Amino acid sequence: MENTIYDHYIAIDWSIENMAIARMTKKSNKISVIDVPSNIEDLQAYLKNLKGNKILTIEETTTSQWLYAELKEYVDRILICDPNRNKLLNEGPKTDKIDASKLVQLLKAGLMKEVYHSTDKFLYLRRVVSGYEDLVKAGVRIKNQRYSLLRACGKNGKEKAGSPIDSQGEQFVLDCLDRQIEAYETEKEGYEREFERLARKNSEIKHQKSLPGIGTINAVKIVARVVTPHRFPDKGHYLSYVGLIKLNKISGGRSYGKRNPRYSRQLKNVYKSGVLAALGGNNPIHDYYEHLIQEDGYPKFNARQKACRRLATLSLGVFKSGKKYQPFRRNDIKSSTRSA
Repeated sequence: MENTIYDHYIAIDWSIENMAIARMTKKSNKISVIDVPSNIEDLQAYLKNLKGNKILTIEETTTSQWLYAELKEYVDRILICDPNRNKLLNEGPKTDKIDASKLVQLLKAGLMKEVYHSTDKFLYLRRVVSGYEDLVKAGVRIKNQRYSLLRACGKNGKEKAGSPIDSQGEQFVLDCLDRQIEAYETEKEGYEREFERLARKNSEIKHQKSLPGIGTINAVKIVARVVTPHRFPDKGHYLSYVGLIKLNKISGGRSYGKRNPRYSRQLKNVYKSGVLAALGGNNPIHDYYEHLIQEDGYPKFNARQKACRRLATLSLGVFKSGKKYQPFRRNDIKSSTRSA
């Protein structure tokens, strides 16, 4: 958090039934708390009547994006905080008023970890990507069910839709699964067409697509998740965010190994699958991978990990530059090498 001093520090514990509002001021550490029925108009009026600059915090929940959009204009800063970091809330008795009081103490002390939210065009991208991923998970589950059913009937699991099996009950279930898979494929194609439309009109997605191994769907996922590269001070923070580096554990000058950070599994999968796609082509990522193996003696697994980090670093650089990735011209280099 920044070091700005605010006149009012406000924390809200929101639920369907009621909202607990805790407030502190810059002049006093006394906490005032109210617990009233949830009403967004009343909350907006309460914030509007407070004089001076205000910072508001809410924990990340299913309603946090809606609250962010509704309350953003009524405070100078709104901070959606990571509930996994607020360990103080786990101690002692738990009520909405107590939780709000603890939140406002953490807020004034500057101990919050922010969860990024926005109200612009990227919100639609995030929702489309989320819907697509939920659809794919459901489709994989249905296909696995179909495979298991066929295997249980002595089949190889690869039979086409409409293939008959002996048991009438199992045939009924198989036909139902085939219809669900057909509907899944239709919906999936609709999402993919929407991704192509977004890629044509969004320059950030076009730039990500220029990277080796990054196709339309993964480009949309990167832009939807990152939104702005300026969230990350340097590439180390970004590599930690995408889960491609581990954090050192050191105490008393002694190392206790490394641990995984909390990271975006979605982006880690994007870069890992991107590298696998790039290794089958003629591009700088493939060259880097081969150099690590042949020249530096890296095992294949470690070389792929370093290639993932290289691809993620290039992705961040493309985002910050606002330009397409410009790989070296392979044929020009080869011809100039021969002439030399």
